[in-house]
Amino acid sequence: MTSTERVGTDGPGTPAVRHRHLRHVVFIAVAAAMGGFLFGYDSSVINGAVVGIRGRFDVGPGLLAQVIAAALIGAAIGAAVAGRLADRLGRIRVMQIAAALFALSAIGSMLPFTLWDLAFWRTLGGVAIGMASVIAPAYIAEVAPAGYRGRLASFQQGAIVLGIAVSQLVNWGVLNLADGDQRGQLLGLEAWQLMLGIEIVPALLYGLLALRIPESPRHLVALGRTDEAKAVLKEVEPEGTDLDIRVAEMEAGMRREGRPNLRDLMGGRFGLLPIVWVGIGLSLFQQLVGINVIFYYSASLWQSVGIDPGSSFFYSFTTSIINIVGTVIAMLLVDRIGRKPLALTGSAGMALSLAAAAWAFSYKSGTGEDISLPDTQGAVALAAAHAFVLFFALSWGVVVWVMLGEMFPGRVRAAALGVAAGAQWVANWLITVTFPSLSDWNLSGAYVIYTAFAVLSIPFVLKFVPETKGRTLEEMG
Repeated sequence: MTSTERVGTDGPGTPAVRHRHLRHVVFIAVAAAMGGFLFGYDSSVINGAVVGIRGRFDVGPGLLAQVIAAALIGAAIGAAVAGRLADRLGRIRVMQIAAALFALSAIGSMLPFTLWDLAFWRTLGGVAIGMASVIAPAYIAEVAPAGYRGRLASFQQGAIVLGIAVSQLVNWGVLNLADGDQRGQLLGLEAWQLMLGIEIVPALLYGLLALRIPESPRHLVALGRTDEAKAVLKEVEPEGTDLDIRVAEMEAGMRREGRPNLRDLMGGRFGLLPIVWVGIGLSLFQQLVGINVIFYYSASLWQSVGIDPGSSFFYSFTTSIINIVGTVIAMLLVDRIGRKPLALTGSAGMALSLAAAAWAFSYKSGTGEDISLPDTQGAVALAAAHAFVLFFALSWGVVVWVMLGEMFPGRVRAAALGVAAGAQWVANWLITVTFPSLSDWNLSGAYVIYTAFAVLSIPFVLKFVPETKGRTLEEMG
């Protein structure tokens, strides 16, 4: 397919436009989404190092869970500040800062002296995750032409799931080199240290790619640099676009909206603008269905129900492959059938899958590490977990990031995205730190709770979530 072929549509019933620089636009989206790759990699790589960290520092499961979750606290902080930094310094500069923090975190996590400085370096990496989780969807939404925006914005989630899968492959490879021992010696380090340190490679790549892509045209217009904005638009907009009109639309929108300010998020009966609450709701539901239980605790979860460690790592990796497949499906459909239909389909599928898992885990027998499931229930639990990941990936995994990048009015986009993403990371932290206790109390009960949130997400989407398919960002105001 060449960069000038007709691809997709710009909206319902609208013929596809001829695009001169589609490959260039795709490169820009891929470079920005590299932050998502690191987001997924950093979030998941710790899964393979848990046993090694516990042995090295001789800590119990409660304190270890806090160290694992430290990155999520940092992510909430990074998400909260990213919007303001992006409005002040520009989208590209924030990407470069995030890349530097990822690199520092990788080095520090690889060479910790104590458990507490490991927690610090994980928190610093979390700040980078939070910044990347905000800046990538905001930047892609502002650069991408309306007819391609959903698919390009979905690169963020595609990169996240790819990062998760690659981190698991890296962990598997390092573990094999260390003869299956997370504390085995490799290059003068323990295997788990090498797992965490390898992240410096994609971190440096992210920083280099951020040097190769242009600043957001909307940010340039906000700074009065209209000639530079037109130069960027010329490279990303479809053939025949009147650049003067596009810039004039942006300027008119900014005059109407005023200068960005956190106070602009305030309004309505409940403190924040209704659309900001919708964004927070999307973020909360995305996490409260328990998706990250699968990726943070997958190996230990399958071992806890009687699956041997070698097979548990295999099943953890298969969920990542299914995650990638589901994400590709969503990328193909998000601009064709819309955001809301995908979200509703995913909610229904997740609810059924989680309910099946809850049923299967109710047959758990044994205590402590001596736990098992009957053969039938074990098979159902495995199938349900994989189906859950598939339905999440083809819906909420992609749709939430796409919508957060495009649903807010321009004057509050970066700040509102930061608030919504911050809420997402707080919910992620809550799920992460509560799952060990919930599973000890009642593993089936934990999945009943996640099922309830999947069911509740259906009326939330129907009543509150707007459809943004085919609309320009200026129309979102």
